[in-house]
Order: sequence, then C-alpha cells, then structure tokens
Amino acid sequence: MQISGNKLVFRTIHLLIGMSVPAAILIIWQIVSSNGWVNPVLVPPPKDIVAEFGRMISSGELLTNLRISTGRAALGFLLGGGLGLAAGLWVGFSLKAERLLDPSLQLLRTLPHLAVAPLFILWFGFGETSKIVLIAKGAFFPLYVNAFLGVRSVDRQLFDVARVLQFTKLQTITKLIIPASLPSLFLGVRLSIAVSWLGLVVAEMMGSSSGIGYIINDARSFSLTSVIFVGIIVFAIVGKVTDSLVKLAEKKLLRWQDSIEGDG
Repeated sequence: MQISGNKLVFRTIHLLIGMSVPAAILIIWQIVSSNGWVNPVLVPPPKDIVAEFGRMISSGELLTNLRISTGRAALGFLLGGGLGLAAGLWVGFSLKAERLLDPSLQLLRTLPHLAVAPLFILWFGFGETSKIVLIAKGAFFPLYVNAFLGVRSVDRQLFDVARVLQFTKLQTITKLIIPASLPSLFLGVRLSIAVSWLGLVVAEMMGSSSGIGYIINDARSFSLTSVIFVGIIVFAIVGKVTDSLVKLAEKKLLRWQDSIEGDG
C-alpha cells in the first residue's frame, strides 16, 4: 500500500514538473498580450483562444473535423506503417533484399511531403486517396528503418542459443528476433505516428474541404489567428496522447529491458 502511494506521489510530481513549462509560457503570453506588447491580430491572448476553442466545440465543428482527420491519419499510418514494418523485417532478414530494395527506398525516404503532394494530387485527385497515400508515404519510412535496424542489431549469441534449442526459422523469428527488436520497433511506431500527423497537415492544407488542416488553412485566408492556434493546439494534444499511449504499451511490453532512466 505504501509503495502504491509513493508511486502516485512520484507520478503527480512528475506530471506537475512536465506542466510547469507550458504553464509558464501561458502566463508570460497572457501578460505580454494584456500589456499590448504584441499585435493581438497576429498573436491573440490565451483567453481568446480558449473562448474560440469552446465555441468550436459547442458548435460541433471541431469534433467533426477532428474525427475526419483522425480517421485519415489512422488509415494512412496502418497502411504505410504496416508496409514499412513488413519491408523492414524482410530487408533486415535478407541480404539479397537489402541489396535490391534498400538503395531505392533510402532515395525515396529523402523526398519531402511538399515535393510529392502535387504529384499525388495529379495522380489520385483531391479525394481521400491522395491524402491517405501521402500520409502512408510518411508513415512507411520510420518503421522501415527502425525494423531493419532492430533486426540487424540482434545479438549474435542469441542465434547460438536458438541453434542449441533447435528452433526452426519461424521460431527463431517469432521467439527471438522480433522480441529482441521490440525497442527499435516501438521507436519506429512513435516516429511513424508523428510523421503521419505531419503528412496529414500537408494533405489537408494542400487540398481538402474538411479536417483540422482545412480549418487552419481556411482561417489563414480570413486572418482568424485564434482559430489557427486552436488547430495547432489540437494537433499537439492528439499527437501527444497517441505518443503517450505507445510509450505506455512499450513500458508494459518491455518490462524485461534493463535500461538507464536518467539521473534525478
């Protein structure tokens, strides 16, 4: 019981420390805005952003567009991340596949979203397909690279253990290589989710009639800065929540891992 209480206190303190920087920024922001040191049209005070946030929630505009954006990001991540994971594992296991595919994939990895977005629009139009493909393109490479590195970083001594235990190739992959690669795979998932949200913003701002990116782009046209800040904050919150969920799953599944957590 005492241990649980100590954990709760530690987590509370940890949360408060993490919130101290955003709280300080908000306080300074409000002071600067209240004293007229910045143009309120360009940098609206926090209270105006909160008021706009409440208005958009009560009207249903924010939640409707957030649901659309979340669906696009999730579908693009599942498509691109799934293919990236499969390709990374395949290339990691096979030297021939690495020689055949990795140079081309590394070349494609350097292409920025803004460079290929117009091409995807020409190919697939302004519908959902071009947006999903653009998000999937971004989600593919973080998982591909980390899955590849995860496989290649497995300790060779583990393969000796597999031979002693007479594991089949499938058993070696499922019971040895993939578990040993999980830290890299989780890192790939976190990076892939983050890039999916970046791809979503580009896709929705390039050509869309719905979604949080569309709201931001539409607000820019009418100089509605508070609406732009609401969209940015929503993206930040949702991105942080999804990243925290992956970190929680990583912590649960990698309890066996003995790693340094940093000095206090």
